[in-house]
Amino acid sequence: MPTYNILLMGASYGSLLASKLLFGGHKLHLVCLPAEADLINAEGFRVRLPVRGRKDAVVLDSRKLPGAVTAGPASGVNPKDYDLIGLCMQEPQYRSPGVRELLDAVAKSRVPCMSIMNMPPLPYIKRIPGLNYDALKPAYTDPSVWDSFDPKTITLNSPDPQAIRPPDGKANELLVTLPTNFKCAKFEDDKSTAILRQLQSEIEAVRYDPGDGNKIELPVKLKVYDSIFVPLAKWAMLLAGNYRCVTKDGMRTAQEAVWSDLDTARAVYNFVFDLCVKLGAKPDDLVPFEKYAAAAQSLTRPASAARALQNGAPNIERADKLVQLIARQKGLSNAAIDAQVALVDERLEANRKKAAAA
Repeated sequence: MPTYNILLMGASYGSLLASKLLFGGHKLHLVCLPAEADLINAEGFRVRLPVRGRKDAVVLDSRKLPGAVTAGPASGVNPKDYDLIGLCMQEPQYRSPGVRELLDAVAKSRVPCMSIMNMPPLPYIKRIPGLNYDALKPAYTDPSVWDSFDPKTITLNSPDPQAIRPPDGKANELLVTLPTNFKCAKFEDDKSTAILRQLQSEIEAVRYDPGDGNKIELPVKLKVYDSIFVPLAKWAMLLAGNYRCVTKDGMRTAQEAVWSDLDTARAVYNFVFDLCVKLGAKPDDLVPFEKYAAAAQSLTRPASAARALQNGAPNIERADKLVQLIARQKGLSNAAIDAQVALVDERLEANRKKAAAA
């Protein structure tokens, strides 16, 4: 099997995907902040992964895995040197100086590009037929960063696994809190999809010795699907859980967002589920509410969007607004979603005013 050069823009959540890709012996380059890059180049990165039936988490150390990893800034990177590019930052970061120019070069290179953002890139949305794409632009921090992409060259990999930087850890450490699978839609191009299918089978085949001589199967697989709608299963989860972590007074955990008012969470979830079906998804492409609600029991931290708002962020990913705008095009609305979008708008406006006055 060929080994690939893979570029991942973003080393935080990106290191989880990277830890799995390294098992195939591929060469990875992570684009990240200078302090993170220095640390990764000096010490590699570590991912703590809970494994069912084991008391202690397994620690994957990139230096001990078959592939090779390097890290550096957005400048000086030629996308044409790579076989596959992963977008692993949050959507507002793509308009940052340096990152913006690299993203544009990625688009123009036509190298197959896989997003693992919660917020689907606008060119991926263009693979969904029958929408007014210009009317969805207000959901994006800066929609113009996506202008150079051909939708044929981009796909979406749903970031279902949950991971955080450990509060007491370093910038090259990641703690997986929900070890579910990455779910990726195929590319329009079969040759590009073949790369994904190879990565899927390599990750599936991994049996890892955590140091006790017993080779074990690891969670967090990569699953490739023919349906472009499978990654959209995340939308219902985001709107029923993640964005509802944002409250008027601050934030709450995803578990509280779902379980403190199960009826509202279910109603929001099923509204988004039904919207995805109207867009063309089959119910089997998506995840039933009961399965999500059970997983939400273990989500004992506020979602990243809520934490970013609490910390004064002037921009966050707005999948909530994207879903609201798509629903409107289908003549649909949900009062709880409208109220939540308005609340996030309000909190962002307050953060922007505070930043402007500082």
